[in-house]
Amino acid sequence: MLDLVKQSGKPALLLLNKTDKLKDKSQLLPLIEWYQSEHEWQAVVPISALKGDQVEQLLAEMTSHLPEGPPLFSADELTDQSMRALASEIVREKILETTGEEIPYVTAVVTERFQEVREDYSRIYCTIFVERDSQKKIIIGHGAQRLKDIGIRARHDIENLLGHPCHLELFVKVEKDWRERAHLLDEMGIKQ
Repeated sequence: MLDLVKQSGKPALLLLNKTDKLKDKSQLLPLIEWYQSEHEWQAVVPISALKGDQVEQLLAEMTSHLPEGPPLFSADELTDQSMRALASEIVREKILETTGEEIPYVTAVVTERFQEVREDYSRIYCTIFVERDSQKKIIIGHGAQRLKDIGIRARHDIENLLGHPCHLELFVKVEKDWRERAHLLDEMGIKQ
């Protein structure tokens, strides 16, 4: 690896991982000195990725060596995803949080309609796709209580993101083997 770094001719940071394995930290100094004699590093950072030791210092070092450039997004822009896509992801997140281990990760959510009724109010309609009737029952829950809980939690997060109230309607639809059907994946906006 050292030869590859030298051949690249690019600035590099040296990360010495697994410091948590060292019984005596004084073993680290000769190793650092040897590597510094072999190459001119921008910085040497001993870390333990497992325990998270020195990760903050690593991030600071990396940031300090990055070239400055124009911002890719405006200061108030949080993501390049549309609100439709974000609404779908928030609903899916709440499904997984609410159902835990009961539902496998074979759930897709599609925002069918996103209507900005007024500047301060939106209506959002999402369809939740599952593969079996039993999964539909799990998501809906007894007396539709679980689906209501998912909707309340998702609506809260969506409203925080939008900065205004919204109406969120959720539908659960069984589509057997939807992950295997290319036309359904296209409709859902899922890339294969």
